[in-house]
Amino acid sequence: MLLLPLLSLSALWGFVLNLTVGDGRILLRANTLYETIGATSMDLGLQLQAERSESVVAATTRSFPKKLGEQRARTDASVETFLRSTAQAADAIDTEIRHTLDELTGELARLSSIRADLDSGQSTRLSGVSEFNRVLDTLFRLYDHLVSVPDLALYQQAAALQAMGNAREYIAREQALIAGAAVDGRLTPAEATAFTEYVASRRFLHSRGLAGLDVGFRQPFEQVMSSEPYLSFAAAEARVVQTGRPPGDLDAWATSVSRLSERLDRLGAVSTQELARRAGEAATGIVIKIAFAGGLGLVAVIASILISVRFGRRLAAELGGLQTAAADLAEARLPRVVQLLREGVEVDVKAEARPLKVSGSAEITDVAGAFGSVQRTAVQAAVGQAALREGVGQVFLNLARRKQGLLHRQLALLDTMQRRTHDPDRLEELFRLDHLTTRMRRHAEGLIILSGAQPGRVWRRPVPVIDVVRAAIAEVEDYGRVDVAELPGAALDGASAADLTHLVAELVENATIYSPPDTHVQVRGDLVSNGFVIEVEDRGLGLSPAEYSAVNARLADPPEFDLADSDRLGLFVVARLAQRHELQVLLRSSPYGGTTAIVLIPRKLVTEQQALEPPPDLELPTRTSKKPLAVVAEAPSGLPRRRRQTNLPPQPGKPPEPPPTTAERSPDEVRDLFSAFQRGTQRARNEADNEGDDS
Repeated sequence: MLLLPLLSLSALWGFVLNLTVGDGRILLRANTLYETIGATSMDLGLQLQAERSESVVAATTRSFPKKLGEQRARTDASVETFLRSTAQAADAIDTEIRHTLDELTGELARLSSIRADLDSGQSTRLSGVSEFNRVLDTLFRLYDHLVSVPDLALYQQAAALQAMGNAREYIAREQALIAGAAVDGRLTPAEATAFTEYVASRRFLHSRGLAGLDVGFRQPFEQVMSSEPYLSFAAAEARVVQTGRPPGDLDAWATSVSRLSERLDRLGAVSTQELARRAGEAATGIVIKIAFAGGLGLVAVIASILISVRFGRRLAAELGGLQTAAADLAEARLPRVVQLLREGVEVDVKAEARPLKVSGSAEITDVAGAFGSVQRTAVQAAVGQAALREGVGQVFLNLARRKQGLLHRQLALLDTMQRRTHDPDRLEELFRLDHLTTRMRRHAEGLIILSGAQPGRVWRRPVPVIDVVRAAIAEVEDYGRVDVAELPGAALDGASAADLTHLVAELVENATIYSPPDTHVQVRGDLVSNGFVIEVEDRGLGLSPAEYSAVNARLADPPEFDLADSDRLGLFVVARLAQRHELQVLLRSSPYGGTTAIVLIPRKLVTEQQALEPPPDLELPTRTSKKPLAVVAEAPSGLPRRRRQTNLPPQPGKPPEPPPTTAERSPDEVRDLFSAFQRGTQRARNEADNEGDDS
């Protein structure tokens, strides 16, 4: 968070430092160029001007005195010195200066050919002057490129002084041309035109230079231009332009030009020194800027970094404390509140929604306060949801209790009707109605279980496993498809028998629903080291491995009951019952292609007992004429199967049916058998009612 401002500050410091250091580099470069190329080029210009004047006179007289040779030697020496200085300043020369230097080097290389043409007479007096002028023009263009200072005011003064120096060059050109014309006393028309051009250029450069100079530089030049030598020179210059002939008084001309040139050269030197002094002051200012921007800026950056690091550490510590408090809220306090609400414990919102204890800046405390508001809202929402779930559970419980009471009364009424009925058809219909009522009672108990209450049916004494399995199968609609293998002699805790019956019934019904109607469901059971195992296996399509994992996870850790997910209501009931009695329920793929549900009943709920032997003259009771609910062994004898309208008297108007092939029982035998069956059923129901009352 603090890195971006630091980077911005460092970038700004670097930018300012680069600007100031860049100005320093420009000054160093300008100083290097002045000490090397600048100094040597000024001497080169003076030597070229002197050789030009001597060469014009020699070209006119056609005599080449020793004085001209000595001047040429001085010029060649100055050229050699200049070329060496350019090599020394190679690092300070940029592209533009390099290009101008290359042009000047090429022009200097032409000096020998210019001299040869003058010596041989191939060049006229004017052409010789023009050739030297061409070399000097290139030299003055180099002067223009050497004027590079970072201060704008200094640059303007340097440019103006450069213009005054160029004007001084045009005075030298006029002097050279008049010096040659003084020999023969005339100016050719071309020379007169060239002289006029020199005068116009000199006047223009003087005007431009004076306009660009400040008061300190302009006053000395104005004094020179108002002096007698300049006025005499200007008057003679004007007469030459008007007449096209050399001045009448050549001595006066030479004197005025000499005096004026001397004063201008002296003034140029003084102005250059003043400009150098000002440049030095500017350099000192730039050095101060560099020290200020570099030193103080660096100090400011370092101080900012130290302050930012300290502030960042404090802010990190405060944020760390806030993060710890928020993590404790999200990972410990709120889950604990939710768990208490799931367990039915009443939660105090004020006590559980305590404000987060953090210290620090106002922003941190504001964020902590916002987290506290979120915490209170979350706790209030959780309490509200718990109250809503409790209310829904109470609605389920009330409806289920009312329905359960009505179903118990209906079962009692059906028992009474079954005892009073001797008609086999009516008795079978009553058995079917009894079966439907039992299934309805299981659904009512499912609502009670989902609401978190006990169904209410408990026994004091252990209940045999066979009775639990048979009672579970009796609560399944398609019980005729259920096959029960022989079960060992074991009994289950009476307090949990009703819940175990309900759990097995849900698994068996699930197996019958999700398997083809022409297949059978196998129910097996056996004693194991950890308790008792009941397996329910179907021949359905089964589930995918991912679905088995999801269902088993839900059975192992039952989630909150979701009203929107009512398609698997039986799984919620099974998971709740398994959690209540510490049962282990597992679904896995069957080798036959279906699903096998395994229920492990813990050892503390199982008691071993001897296998119950059925009476020698009584088959296990059933509630329908389809098949027994659970057959664990063949009885030595039992009740015969009922056949519809077997013992009814013949109906009037109908021919008597042919006698069955098997031997018929007498009416007394049939009556005795039904009486024995009713007595056994009544005895079983009385025992069940007594056990329920004891609970």
